[in-house]
Amino acid sequence: MNFERIWSTIKHLRGKQFLFQVLYRVYRPKYKDYTAPGIVSHIILKTEPIARDKCLYNQSFTFLNRSHPFTGWNFTDNGMLWAYNQNYFDWINQKEFSQKEACQWIDQFIMELPENKVGLDPYPIALRCVNWVKFFCSHPETATKPRLDSLWSQYKLLERKLEYHLLGNHLLEDAFSLTVGAYYFDDEHMRRKGIKLLLRELKEQILPDGAHYEQSPMYHCILLDRLLDTYNVTKLEELIPYTQRMLGHLESICYNDDTWPFFGDAALGIAPTPQDIKDYARRLGLSWEALPLKECGYRKMHSKRMESFVDVGSITASYQPGHSHADTGNYELRVDGKPFIIETGISTYDKTPRRQYERSTAAHNCVSVNGQDSSEVWGGFRVGNRCKATIQRDTPTEITIMHNGFSKSYARTFKMTEEGFHVEDYYDGDAISYIHLSEDADKRRVVIEEATSIEEFTEKASIEYNRFIPCQVLKIHFNGHLAYRIH
Repeated sequence: MNFERIWSTIKHLRGKQFLFQVLYRVYRPKYKDYTAPGIVSHIILKTEPIARDKCLYNQSFTFLNRSHPFTGWNFTDNGMLWAYNQNYFDWINQKEFSQKEACQWIDQFIMELPENKVGLDPYPIALRCVNWVKFFCSHPETATKPRLDSLWSQYKLLERKLEYHLLGNHLLEDAFSLTVGAYYFDDEHMRRKGIKLLLRELKEQILPDGAHYEQSPMYHCILLDRLLDTYNVTKLEELIPYTQRMLGHLESICYNDDTWPFFGDAALGIAPTPQDIKDYARRLGLSWEALPLKECGYRKMHSKRMESFVDVGSITASYQPGHSHADTGNYELRVDGKPFIIETGISTYDKTPRRQYERSTAAHNCVSVNGQDSSEVWGGFRVGNRCKATIQRDTPTEITIMHNGFSKSYARTFKMTEEGFHVEDYYDGDAISYIHLSEDADKRRVVIEEATSIEEFTEKASIEYNRFIPCQVLKIHFNGHLAYRIH
């Protein structure tokens, strides 16, 4: 056991987080049947939520690009995230899904709930309850007493299992759900608890520039969608400033084609698209303006032909870095609207060598020294020692950062000109710079100076879970200084 790595990981935890990590190992609240409050609010949604893509065909579910016939709620052969998706009930609001079939699945879930271990984890409870509330609000006649009793019982369990041991997006999802449930059941005690928790976590987790502090554009979209759902149900005016800030960040973190860079844990097919989110916000009567990228640690650079997002920040959510990678100094580049230098993305949350690779420095367009990661990623979702980045220069056309992730200081400069995109690396010793190019990118457009040697090979990239595309990799060895440009 690596005690030094464990200590460098847990020393960043909040005191409350550490306490609940211990408590939830000995205290495991059980599901109990409750009777729902006699009066349920007949909430009328301001507008239709975002419909989900179809993922249930007859009796077979498709999540994360893997399909399997339904064999029970505890099926985990496709990984825990796949099992969670089955228990989220996001699919109950999928396109072209009959009300009758949806109710049959709800009733089957309720009947089998006592044996359901996966579905009684707090995170799937939180997401499922919001999805049920949206469904019942859209189809009030389906909200029968047995279904409401089950929904209320699940909320009572969530109250006792709030994810203080994890914090981050998990606790924020709990807060969204608790608030939605409180308004639906018109329960004042739960309402006070939910709103207090929700506003506290939004204040903590939404940065001044509107980004979610875990620095993943995918999770930003997931949580913004949930924030809009919560506003749709509750009409809480206190939520509007947060919706506007998050929408303002979304405007700035997207390319011209309204897609976002694959920084941190990010993949297509999980979150609603930026366009769907903005359409939803407009239907809710919300307005916003683009906010400059600042505290999120990302910057956008562009010319007439090129667009680039660069990562110039440290890990922001220090006590919850589970979706962070060892990618300080990373970047993506598009030329004439097409991906040229790309991210390798993520394909899995399972704790496998592939997951470890996808979080490593070598999987990104970064510099590594002696095979070392700039931040110590391990265990699927953990980070031990992590580097600190400092910005030395920050203009629309030139950015210089330094970080202390290696034994000696390292610096990188990005420059955007009309002639091309320029990158310079400085490290007092031998180092390796990695460039991941799209499969059809012309390597001849990469002009490299001062390299000691260059290796070329093909690697796998993933823009969706469990789906790979080939990419070209340049592994550039240098000593002291490296410069290259893409024209």
